[in-house]
Amino acid sequence: MKSNGWLVAGGGLSAAAALLHVAVIFGGPAWYRFFGAGEEMARAAEAGSARPVLVTLGIASVLLVWALYAFSGAGRIRRLPLLRTALVAISTIYLLRALAPIPMLVVNPETVDRFVVWSSLTVLVYGVCYAVGTWIAWPRMAPSQDPSIRGTPG
Repeated sequence: MKSNGWLVAGGGLSAAAALLHVAVIFGGPAWYRFFGAGEEMARAAEAGSARPVLVTLGIASVLLVWALYAFSGAGRIRRLPLLRTALVAISTIYLLRALAPIPMLVVNPETVDRFVVWSSLTVLVYGVCYAVGTWIAWPRMAPSQDPSIRGTPG
């Protein structure tokens, strides 16, 4: 079976983002500021609070799970539970996040800075990779197509 390049790319991007989040923890307050986590998170990191580490590890963990779902949908690793549902949800979350600047522009245009624009464009690429990859892999991901799932309706 041929691998799905869109989902492999999306999974690679999510895995890279997970690693970047872990790097931010080690980079400390300056990295929290540089990568747009906000002044509150940077100050909490400066104060030695566990909150920034826990929040950042939580985000990294979610991104890593999303990468695994992309690799599963691409046929690179075993089929994960609720594969179709998860990939649709992940695609939707990335694409909705990409649209975040639109209401921000309406409510308070001053809140849309370079970080908001660049991060939105970045997750737009992630979302497109997941959405196109999911679309391409959809027929192959049907439960009835998976030999490990017996007796499950398609």
